[in-house]
Amino acid sequence: LLLLLALMLLAATTEAGKSKKEKVKKDVSKCEDWHWGPCVPNSKDCGLGYREGTCKDESKKLKCKIPCNWKKKFGADCKYKFESWGGCSAQTGVKTRSGILKKALYNAQCEEIVYVTKPCSSKIKSKTKAKKGKGKD
Repeated sequence: LLLLLALMLLAATTEAGKSKKEKVKKDVSKCEDWHWGPCVPNSKDCGLGYREGTCKDESKKLKCKIPCNWKKKFGADCKYKFESWGGCSAQTGVKTRSGILKKALYNAQCEEIVYVTKPCSSKIKSKTKAKKGKGKD
């Protein structure tokens, strides 16, 4: 009786696994030339959103995310490799660095090289530190 119950349970779980696989296969498209639009956030100008894609008569929506930091002006689909920050310009009071395009996702239109700036630090770092407790007699 226990063996029969175990076989019935095994058959039921196998059948459930097959139905999940069939659902996934139905969602797969045979179209290969997808054209994707930009990521459009659900609210404000960054965060979670959706990207729409079209291929012949088919259309899809994918979840996407636009970062909420200074890189958002390059778009969420343009990935860059940045060099180190340059020296501080006394005339402008900013540092500059460039980034070279590493990857363009979803056929995004990205600039090959981008430049970013940030204000120079007002803090002056001291290279030599006075040793505490030394030199006192």
